[in-house]
Amino acid sequence: MRSVVLNDERPGRTAFRSVLVVLALAGIASGCAGGGEGGRSARPAAGQQPRKAAPPEAPPARALHSYATRLRAAHRARVAAAKRWGLRAVPLTPPAPPVHKPVITTRKGFEVDGHEELGLPPVFTTVPTEDRVVFLTVDDGAEKDPAFLRMMSELEIPYTAFLSDYLIKDDYGYFKKMQDTGVSLNNHTLHHPYLPALSYARQKYEICGMQHVIEKRYGTRPTLFRPPFGNYDRDTLRAAKTCGVRYAPLWGEEVFVDHWEYREGDRSLHPGDIVLTHFRGRGDWKGTMPEMVRRFLNKVTAKGYAVARLEDYL
Repeated sequence: MRSVVLNDERPGRTAFRSVLVVLALAGIASGCAGGGEGGRSARPAAGQQPRKAAPPEAPPARALHSYATRLRAAHRARVAAAKRWGLRAVPLTPPAPPVHKPVITTRKGFEVDGHEELGLPPVFTTVPTEDRVVFLTVDDGAEKDPAFLRMMSELEIPYTAFLSDYLIKDDYGYFKKMQDTGVSLNNHTLHHPYLPALSYARQKYEICGMQHVIEKRYGTRPTLFRPPFGNYDRDTLRAAKTCGVRYAPLWGEEVFVDHWEYREGDRSLHPGDIVLTHFRGRGDWKGTMPEMVRRFLNKVTAKGYAVARLEDYL
């Protein structure tokens, strides 16, 4: 038995799991192809024509070898992409999505009156998991940088978008391209107001109205909603539930081009943390979205975290 191991244990590199290639199976397959006991071909009787042998089947080892080759090629592509985008190391690959999803509950201190009794969407800043993963979420939709789309696609970094219609309506197509790469487009209201200052009816208009926009433009009705500025009250969550929202994720950290901000006093990342950033460019920041992503990935990779898809854990 011989094994081919695809593994790169150098710091910052993506570690591939070992792929065992059992070449002995190929020998068994080729030995059986001849037919007859002991691997010998049966001789034809006198006057009979020899039977033509069936075409040999491809040995299992060939398929495994092909799989190993594809893994190597994918790793080389990620190494090249990381270098091209100026990262210090190749981003880590997240584990497979959990078969049994974590139970999501509202963070202590973030409840509203009747939260559990009314079955209102849970409000949370982290997902309960032991996986060393964090989740990147991007809000509003003001900046539409094509380089950001290329970078995230080439590096295969998942993220979740929370959109406001007044900022995306001048270029719905940009976010359709994003959706086509597997990104989930979610609700951040029509006009990004401070919701607790509005009546229940007005809040419902803002939230349900954005549900309709996303469904009309992108064919899906979101189940995730993030209140603008992270501010909400009981009416906010009641309206969100009425509009079909199941979860109201906030964030534990926020990343900018030039710094990070933290909700927790330890100023550190934790398994399952939700990280916030925004669609912003040089008009608002001291840099571009790809520069922000570079800061984000350099930190999480150095800390031993992979970036996973939030929806895979809900």
